Amino acid sequence: MTYVIGSACVDVVDKSCVQDCPADCIYEGERSLYINPEECVDCAACAFICKVDAIYYETDLPEDQQAHLADNAAFFTEVLPGRDAPLGNPGGAGEIGKLGVDTPLVAAMPHKSAAG
Repeated sequence: MTYVIGSACVDVVDKSCVQDCPADCIYEGERSLYINPEECVDCAACAFICKVDAIYYETDLPEDQQAHLADNAAFFTEVLPGRDAPLGNPGGAGEIGKLGVDTPLVAAMPHKSAAG
């Protein structure tokens, strides 16, 4: 079981969750953040601090956010555009930094305007 970042994070990328994550398992793509399901310790710190209410426990995902469960995992298990191999479980986002790439689901989402 894990926490999942949904569509409310896309083009917002607040990062308050990153600062509060004791497992350092929240990785930054280009337009969204992703929680590594293998590294997440299910502490809920990220969900409590998220200012845009984008983070859900996987069994609490609203119906319109269900695609993000597999999508968050795919960020780590699939070869993303411009990469040679899946990211896998690097053991911490802090040293990796911004990856500059998103899953096809997030990349295909309409861009949000700066006003919201």
